[in-house]
Amino acid sequence: MSFLPVTRGEALKRGWDELDIVFVTGDAYVDHPAFGVPLLARWLEFHGFRVGIIPQPDWRSREPFMALGRPRLFFAVSSGAMDSMVAHYTPARKLRHDDAYTPGNRHGARPNRATIVYTSRLKEAYRDVPVVIGGIEASLRRFAHYDYWEDKVRRSLLLDAKADLLVHGMGERPILELARRVRAGEPFQAIADIRGTAVVLGRGAAPPAGVVELPPFEEVAADRHRYAEAFRLLSREQNPHCAHPLVQRHGDRTLLCNPPAYPLEEAELDSVYALPFQRAPHPSHGEPIPAYEQIRASVTTHRGCFGGCSFCAITHHQGKVIQSRSERSVLAEVERMVAMAWFRGSVSDVGGPTANMYGVHCGNTRGGHACRRESCLYPSPCRYLAMGGERGAALLRAVRGVRGVRNVAVSSGIRYDLMERQPAYFRELLAHHVGGLLKVAPEHMVARVTDLMRKPGKESFDRFLERFRRESARLGKKQYVIPYLMSGHPGCTLDDMVELALSLKRAGLRVEQVQDFTPTPGTLSTCMYHTGLDPYTGASVHVPRGDREKRLQKALLLWHLPSERRNVLEALRTCGRESATRELLSGPAGGGGGRSGGGFRPRRT
Repeated sequence: MSFLPVTRGEALKRGWDELDIVFVTGDAYVDHPAFGVPLLARWLEFHGFRVGIIPQPDWRSREPFMALGRPRLFFAVSSGAMDSMVAHYTPARKLRHDDAYTPGNRHGARPNRATIVYTSRLKEAYRDVPVVIGGIEASLRRFAHYDYWEDKVRRSLLLDAKADLLVHGMGERPILELARRVRAGEPFQAIADIRGTAVVLGRGAAPPAGVVELPPFEEVAADRHRYAEAFRLLSREQNPHCAHPLVQRHGDRTLLCNPPAYPLEEAELDSVYALPFQRAPHPSHGEPIPAYEQIRASVTTHRGCFGGCSFCAITHHQGKVIQSRSERSVLAEVERMVAMAWFRGSVSDVGGPTANMYGVHCGNTRGGHACRRESCLYPSPCRYLAMGGERGAALLRAVRGVRGVRNVAVSSGIRYDLMERQPAYFRELLAHHVGGLLKVAPEHMVARVTDLMRKPGKESFDRFLERFRRESARLGKKQYVIPYLMSGHPGCTLDDMVELALSLKRAGLRVEQVQDFTPTPGTLSTCMYHTGLDPYTGASVHVPRGDREKRLQKALLLWHLPSERRNVLEALRTCGRESATRELLSGPAGGGGGRSGGGFRPRRT
């Protein structure tokens, strides 16, 4: 099976003189299941639709958007794997100079606010063809939302883009139902009830029964307390089994957001990953694509994350229900990969958003269908959570046993607090799947900050680190932990960062890579950043906003670098912690320190 067409000539070679659906994406076209647009396009192709892709069109005119002609059903638009503003700007709002999803790693292949720009060009080219928007940018901006780059609350992206329908979350179910209904002759504008979609109701149209109404755009834009209330209300409606439809008025228009789509069953997920992906960039891309080079030998084992970290969008996009593939499906994908000419024996990753959540599920007899918890782990693990790691450990053993596989890495990150209840997975991981360095993300170690982050805290990390070092020594392996840490998160003060830096030094850990908090749309942390409030308690939250405070917070985590010494001293003076100078800046850190890995690392959105 060939690549999906990106030109009319390629479509004609398939015998397609007209396409049903044309995708437009801000990423290069990489025919690999880790890339969302190609995955959905292959899914629709499998179900009998003629589909093409326009990757990274030049948005300065409408002609590139006409490369595949007028689709019979609709256009489907995505900014790509990342929000376009996150892709373009650093946490300091400075322009980035690279783009890992673009050939040659070049910046500038997609516009700011790509979903809006792409939709505008398509409406200019084909005014009467419906446009569906989706992906991470659309999903997390579906309601009125705080935009960090403009420092204001913006309307729903569906209204700003003037699109016809928005798909939120994972798109297989909603986009397939939409395509089938439109193909069957149902008027596009009459379709307003598909799970996992949002629409703008016609003037005078009544919302369905049982809706939860959010404070309107004008109020959340003007009043931080109403913004916090809106976030609290919508965050309770994330479980597809008990969620209500949500409405939010924008002037005289009404946004209707249907409940999330139901998760895919194991057999359905298996069928998605059995599609005929080429696992390669389209031949028209003549230069290496860093994101592809990073993941081409990786295998996705599951979707979803029940951790519910405040700063992470995964729960709001993929959901908290873990959707795991069968072992048979994963092994079949590995075997296909082994047969490819470029494969050299190394599987770069076997995992998902959190590798050791594979096979973990709700043990409630009703499957958590009435649960409104946003995290199954915070403030303490749910008693119904079946979190044993035996299934994950068995999968790792099976992948290692595939003929032609020499080594298997787990590089997608783990929940170290979950490891306490997964001894089999822990032993398997450390014995065979840590290439000397293991990524974990405590993010912080001061309780009041980790509580706001919904992370487990210092005690849990200390227990894990002790077990990791003890087991590595038993195995006779020199293995180290890479702790990913965050500065500038809401609730975090300079004094908290001093405590974190001291904790790292006492634990014998150094970091070379620090992530400064970026308020990305749709997350709890962003709500706290904008409002200065915890939306669940109403309590005030300190928010590091100024460039100076952010610079000093970040410097404290890099205390061991000579280039940061001046900033560290300034930070200690500022918060009256000069007494910590000697401990922090004199003498080396203890042994067993972690160091930062290099290469491309996808940014959290």
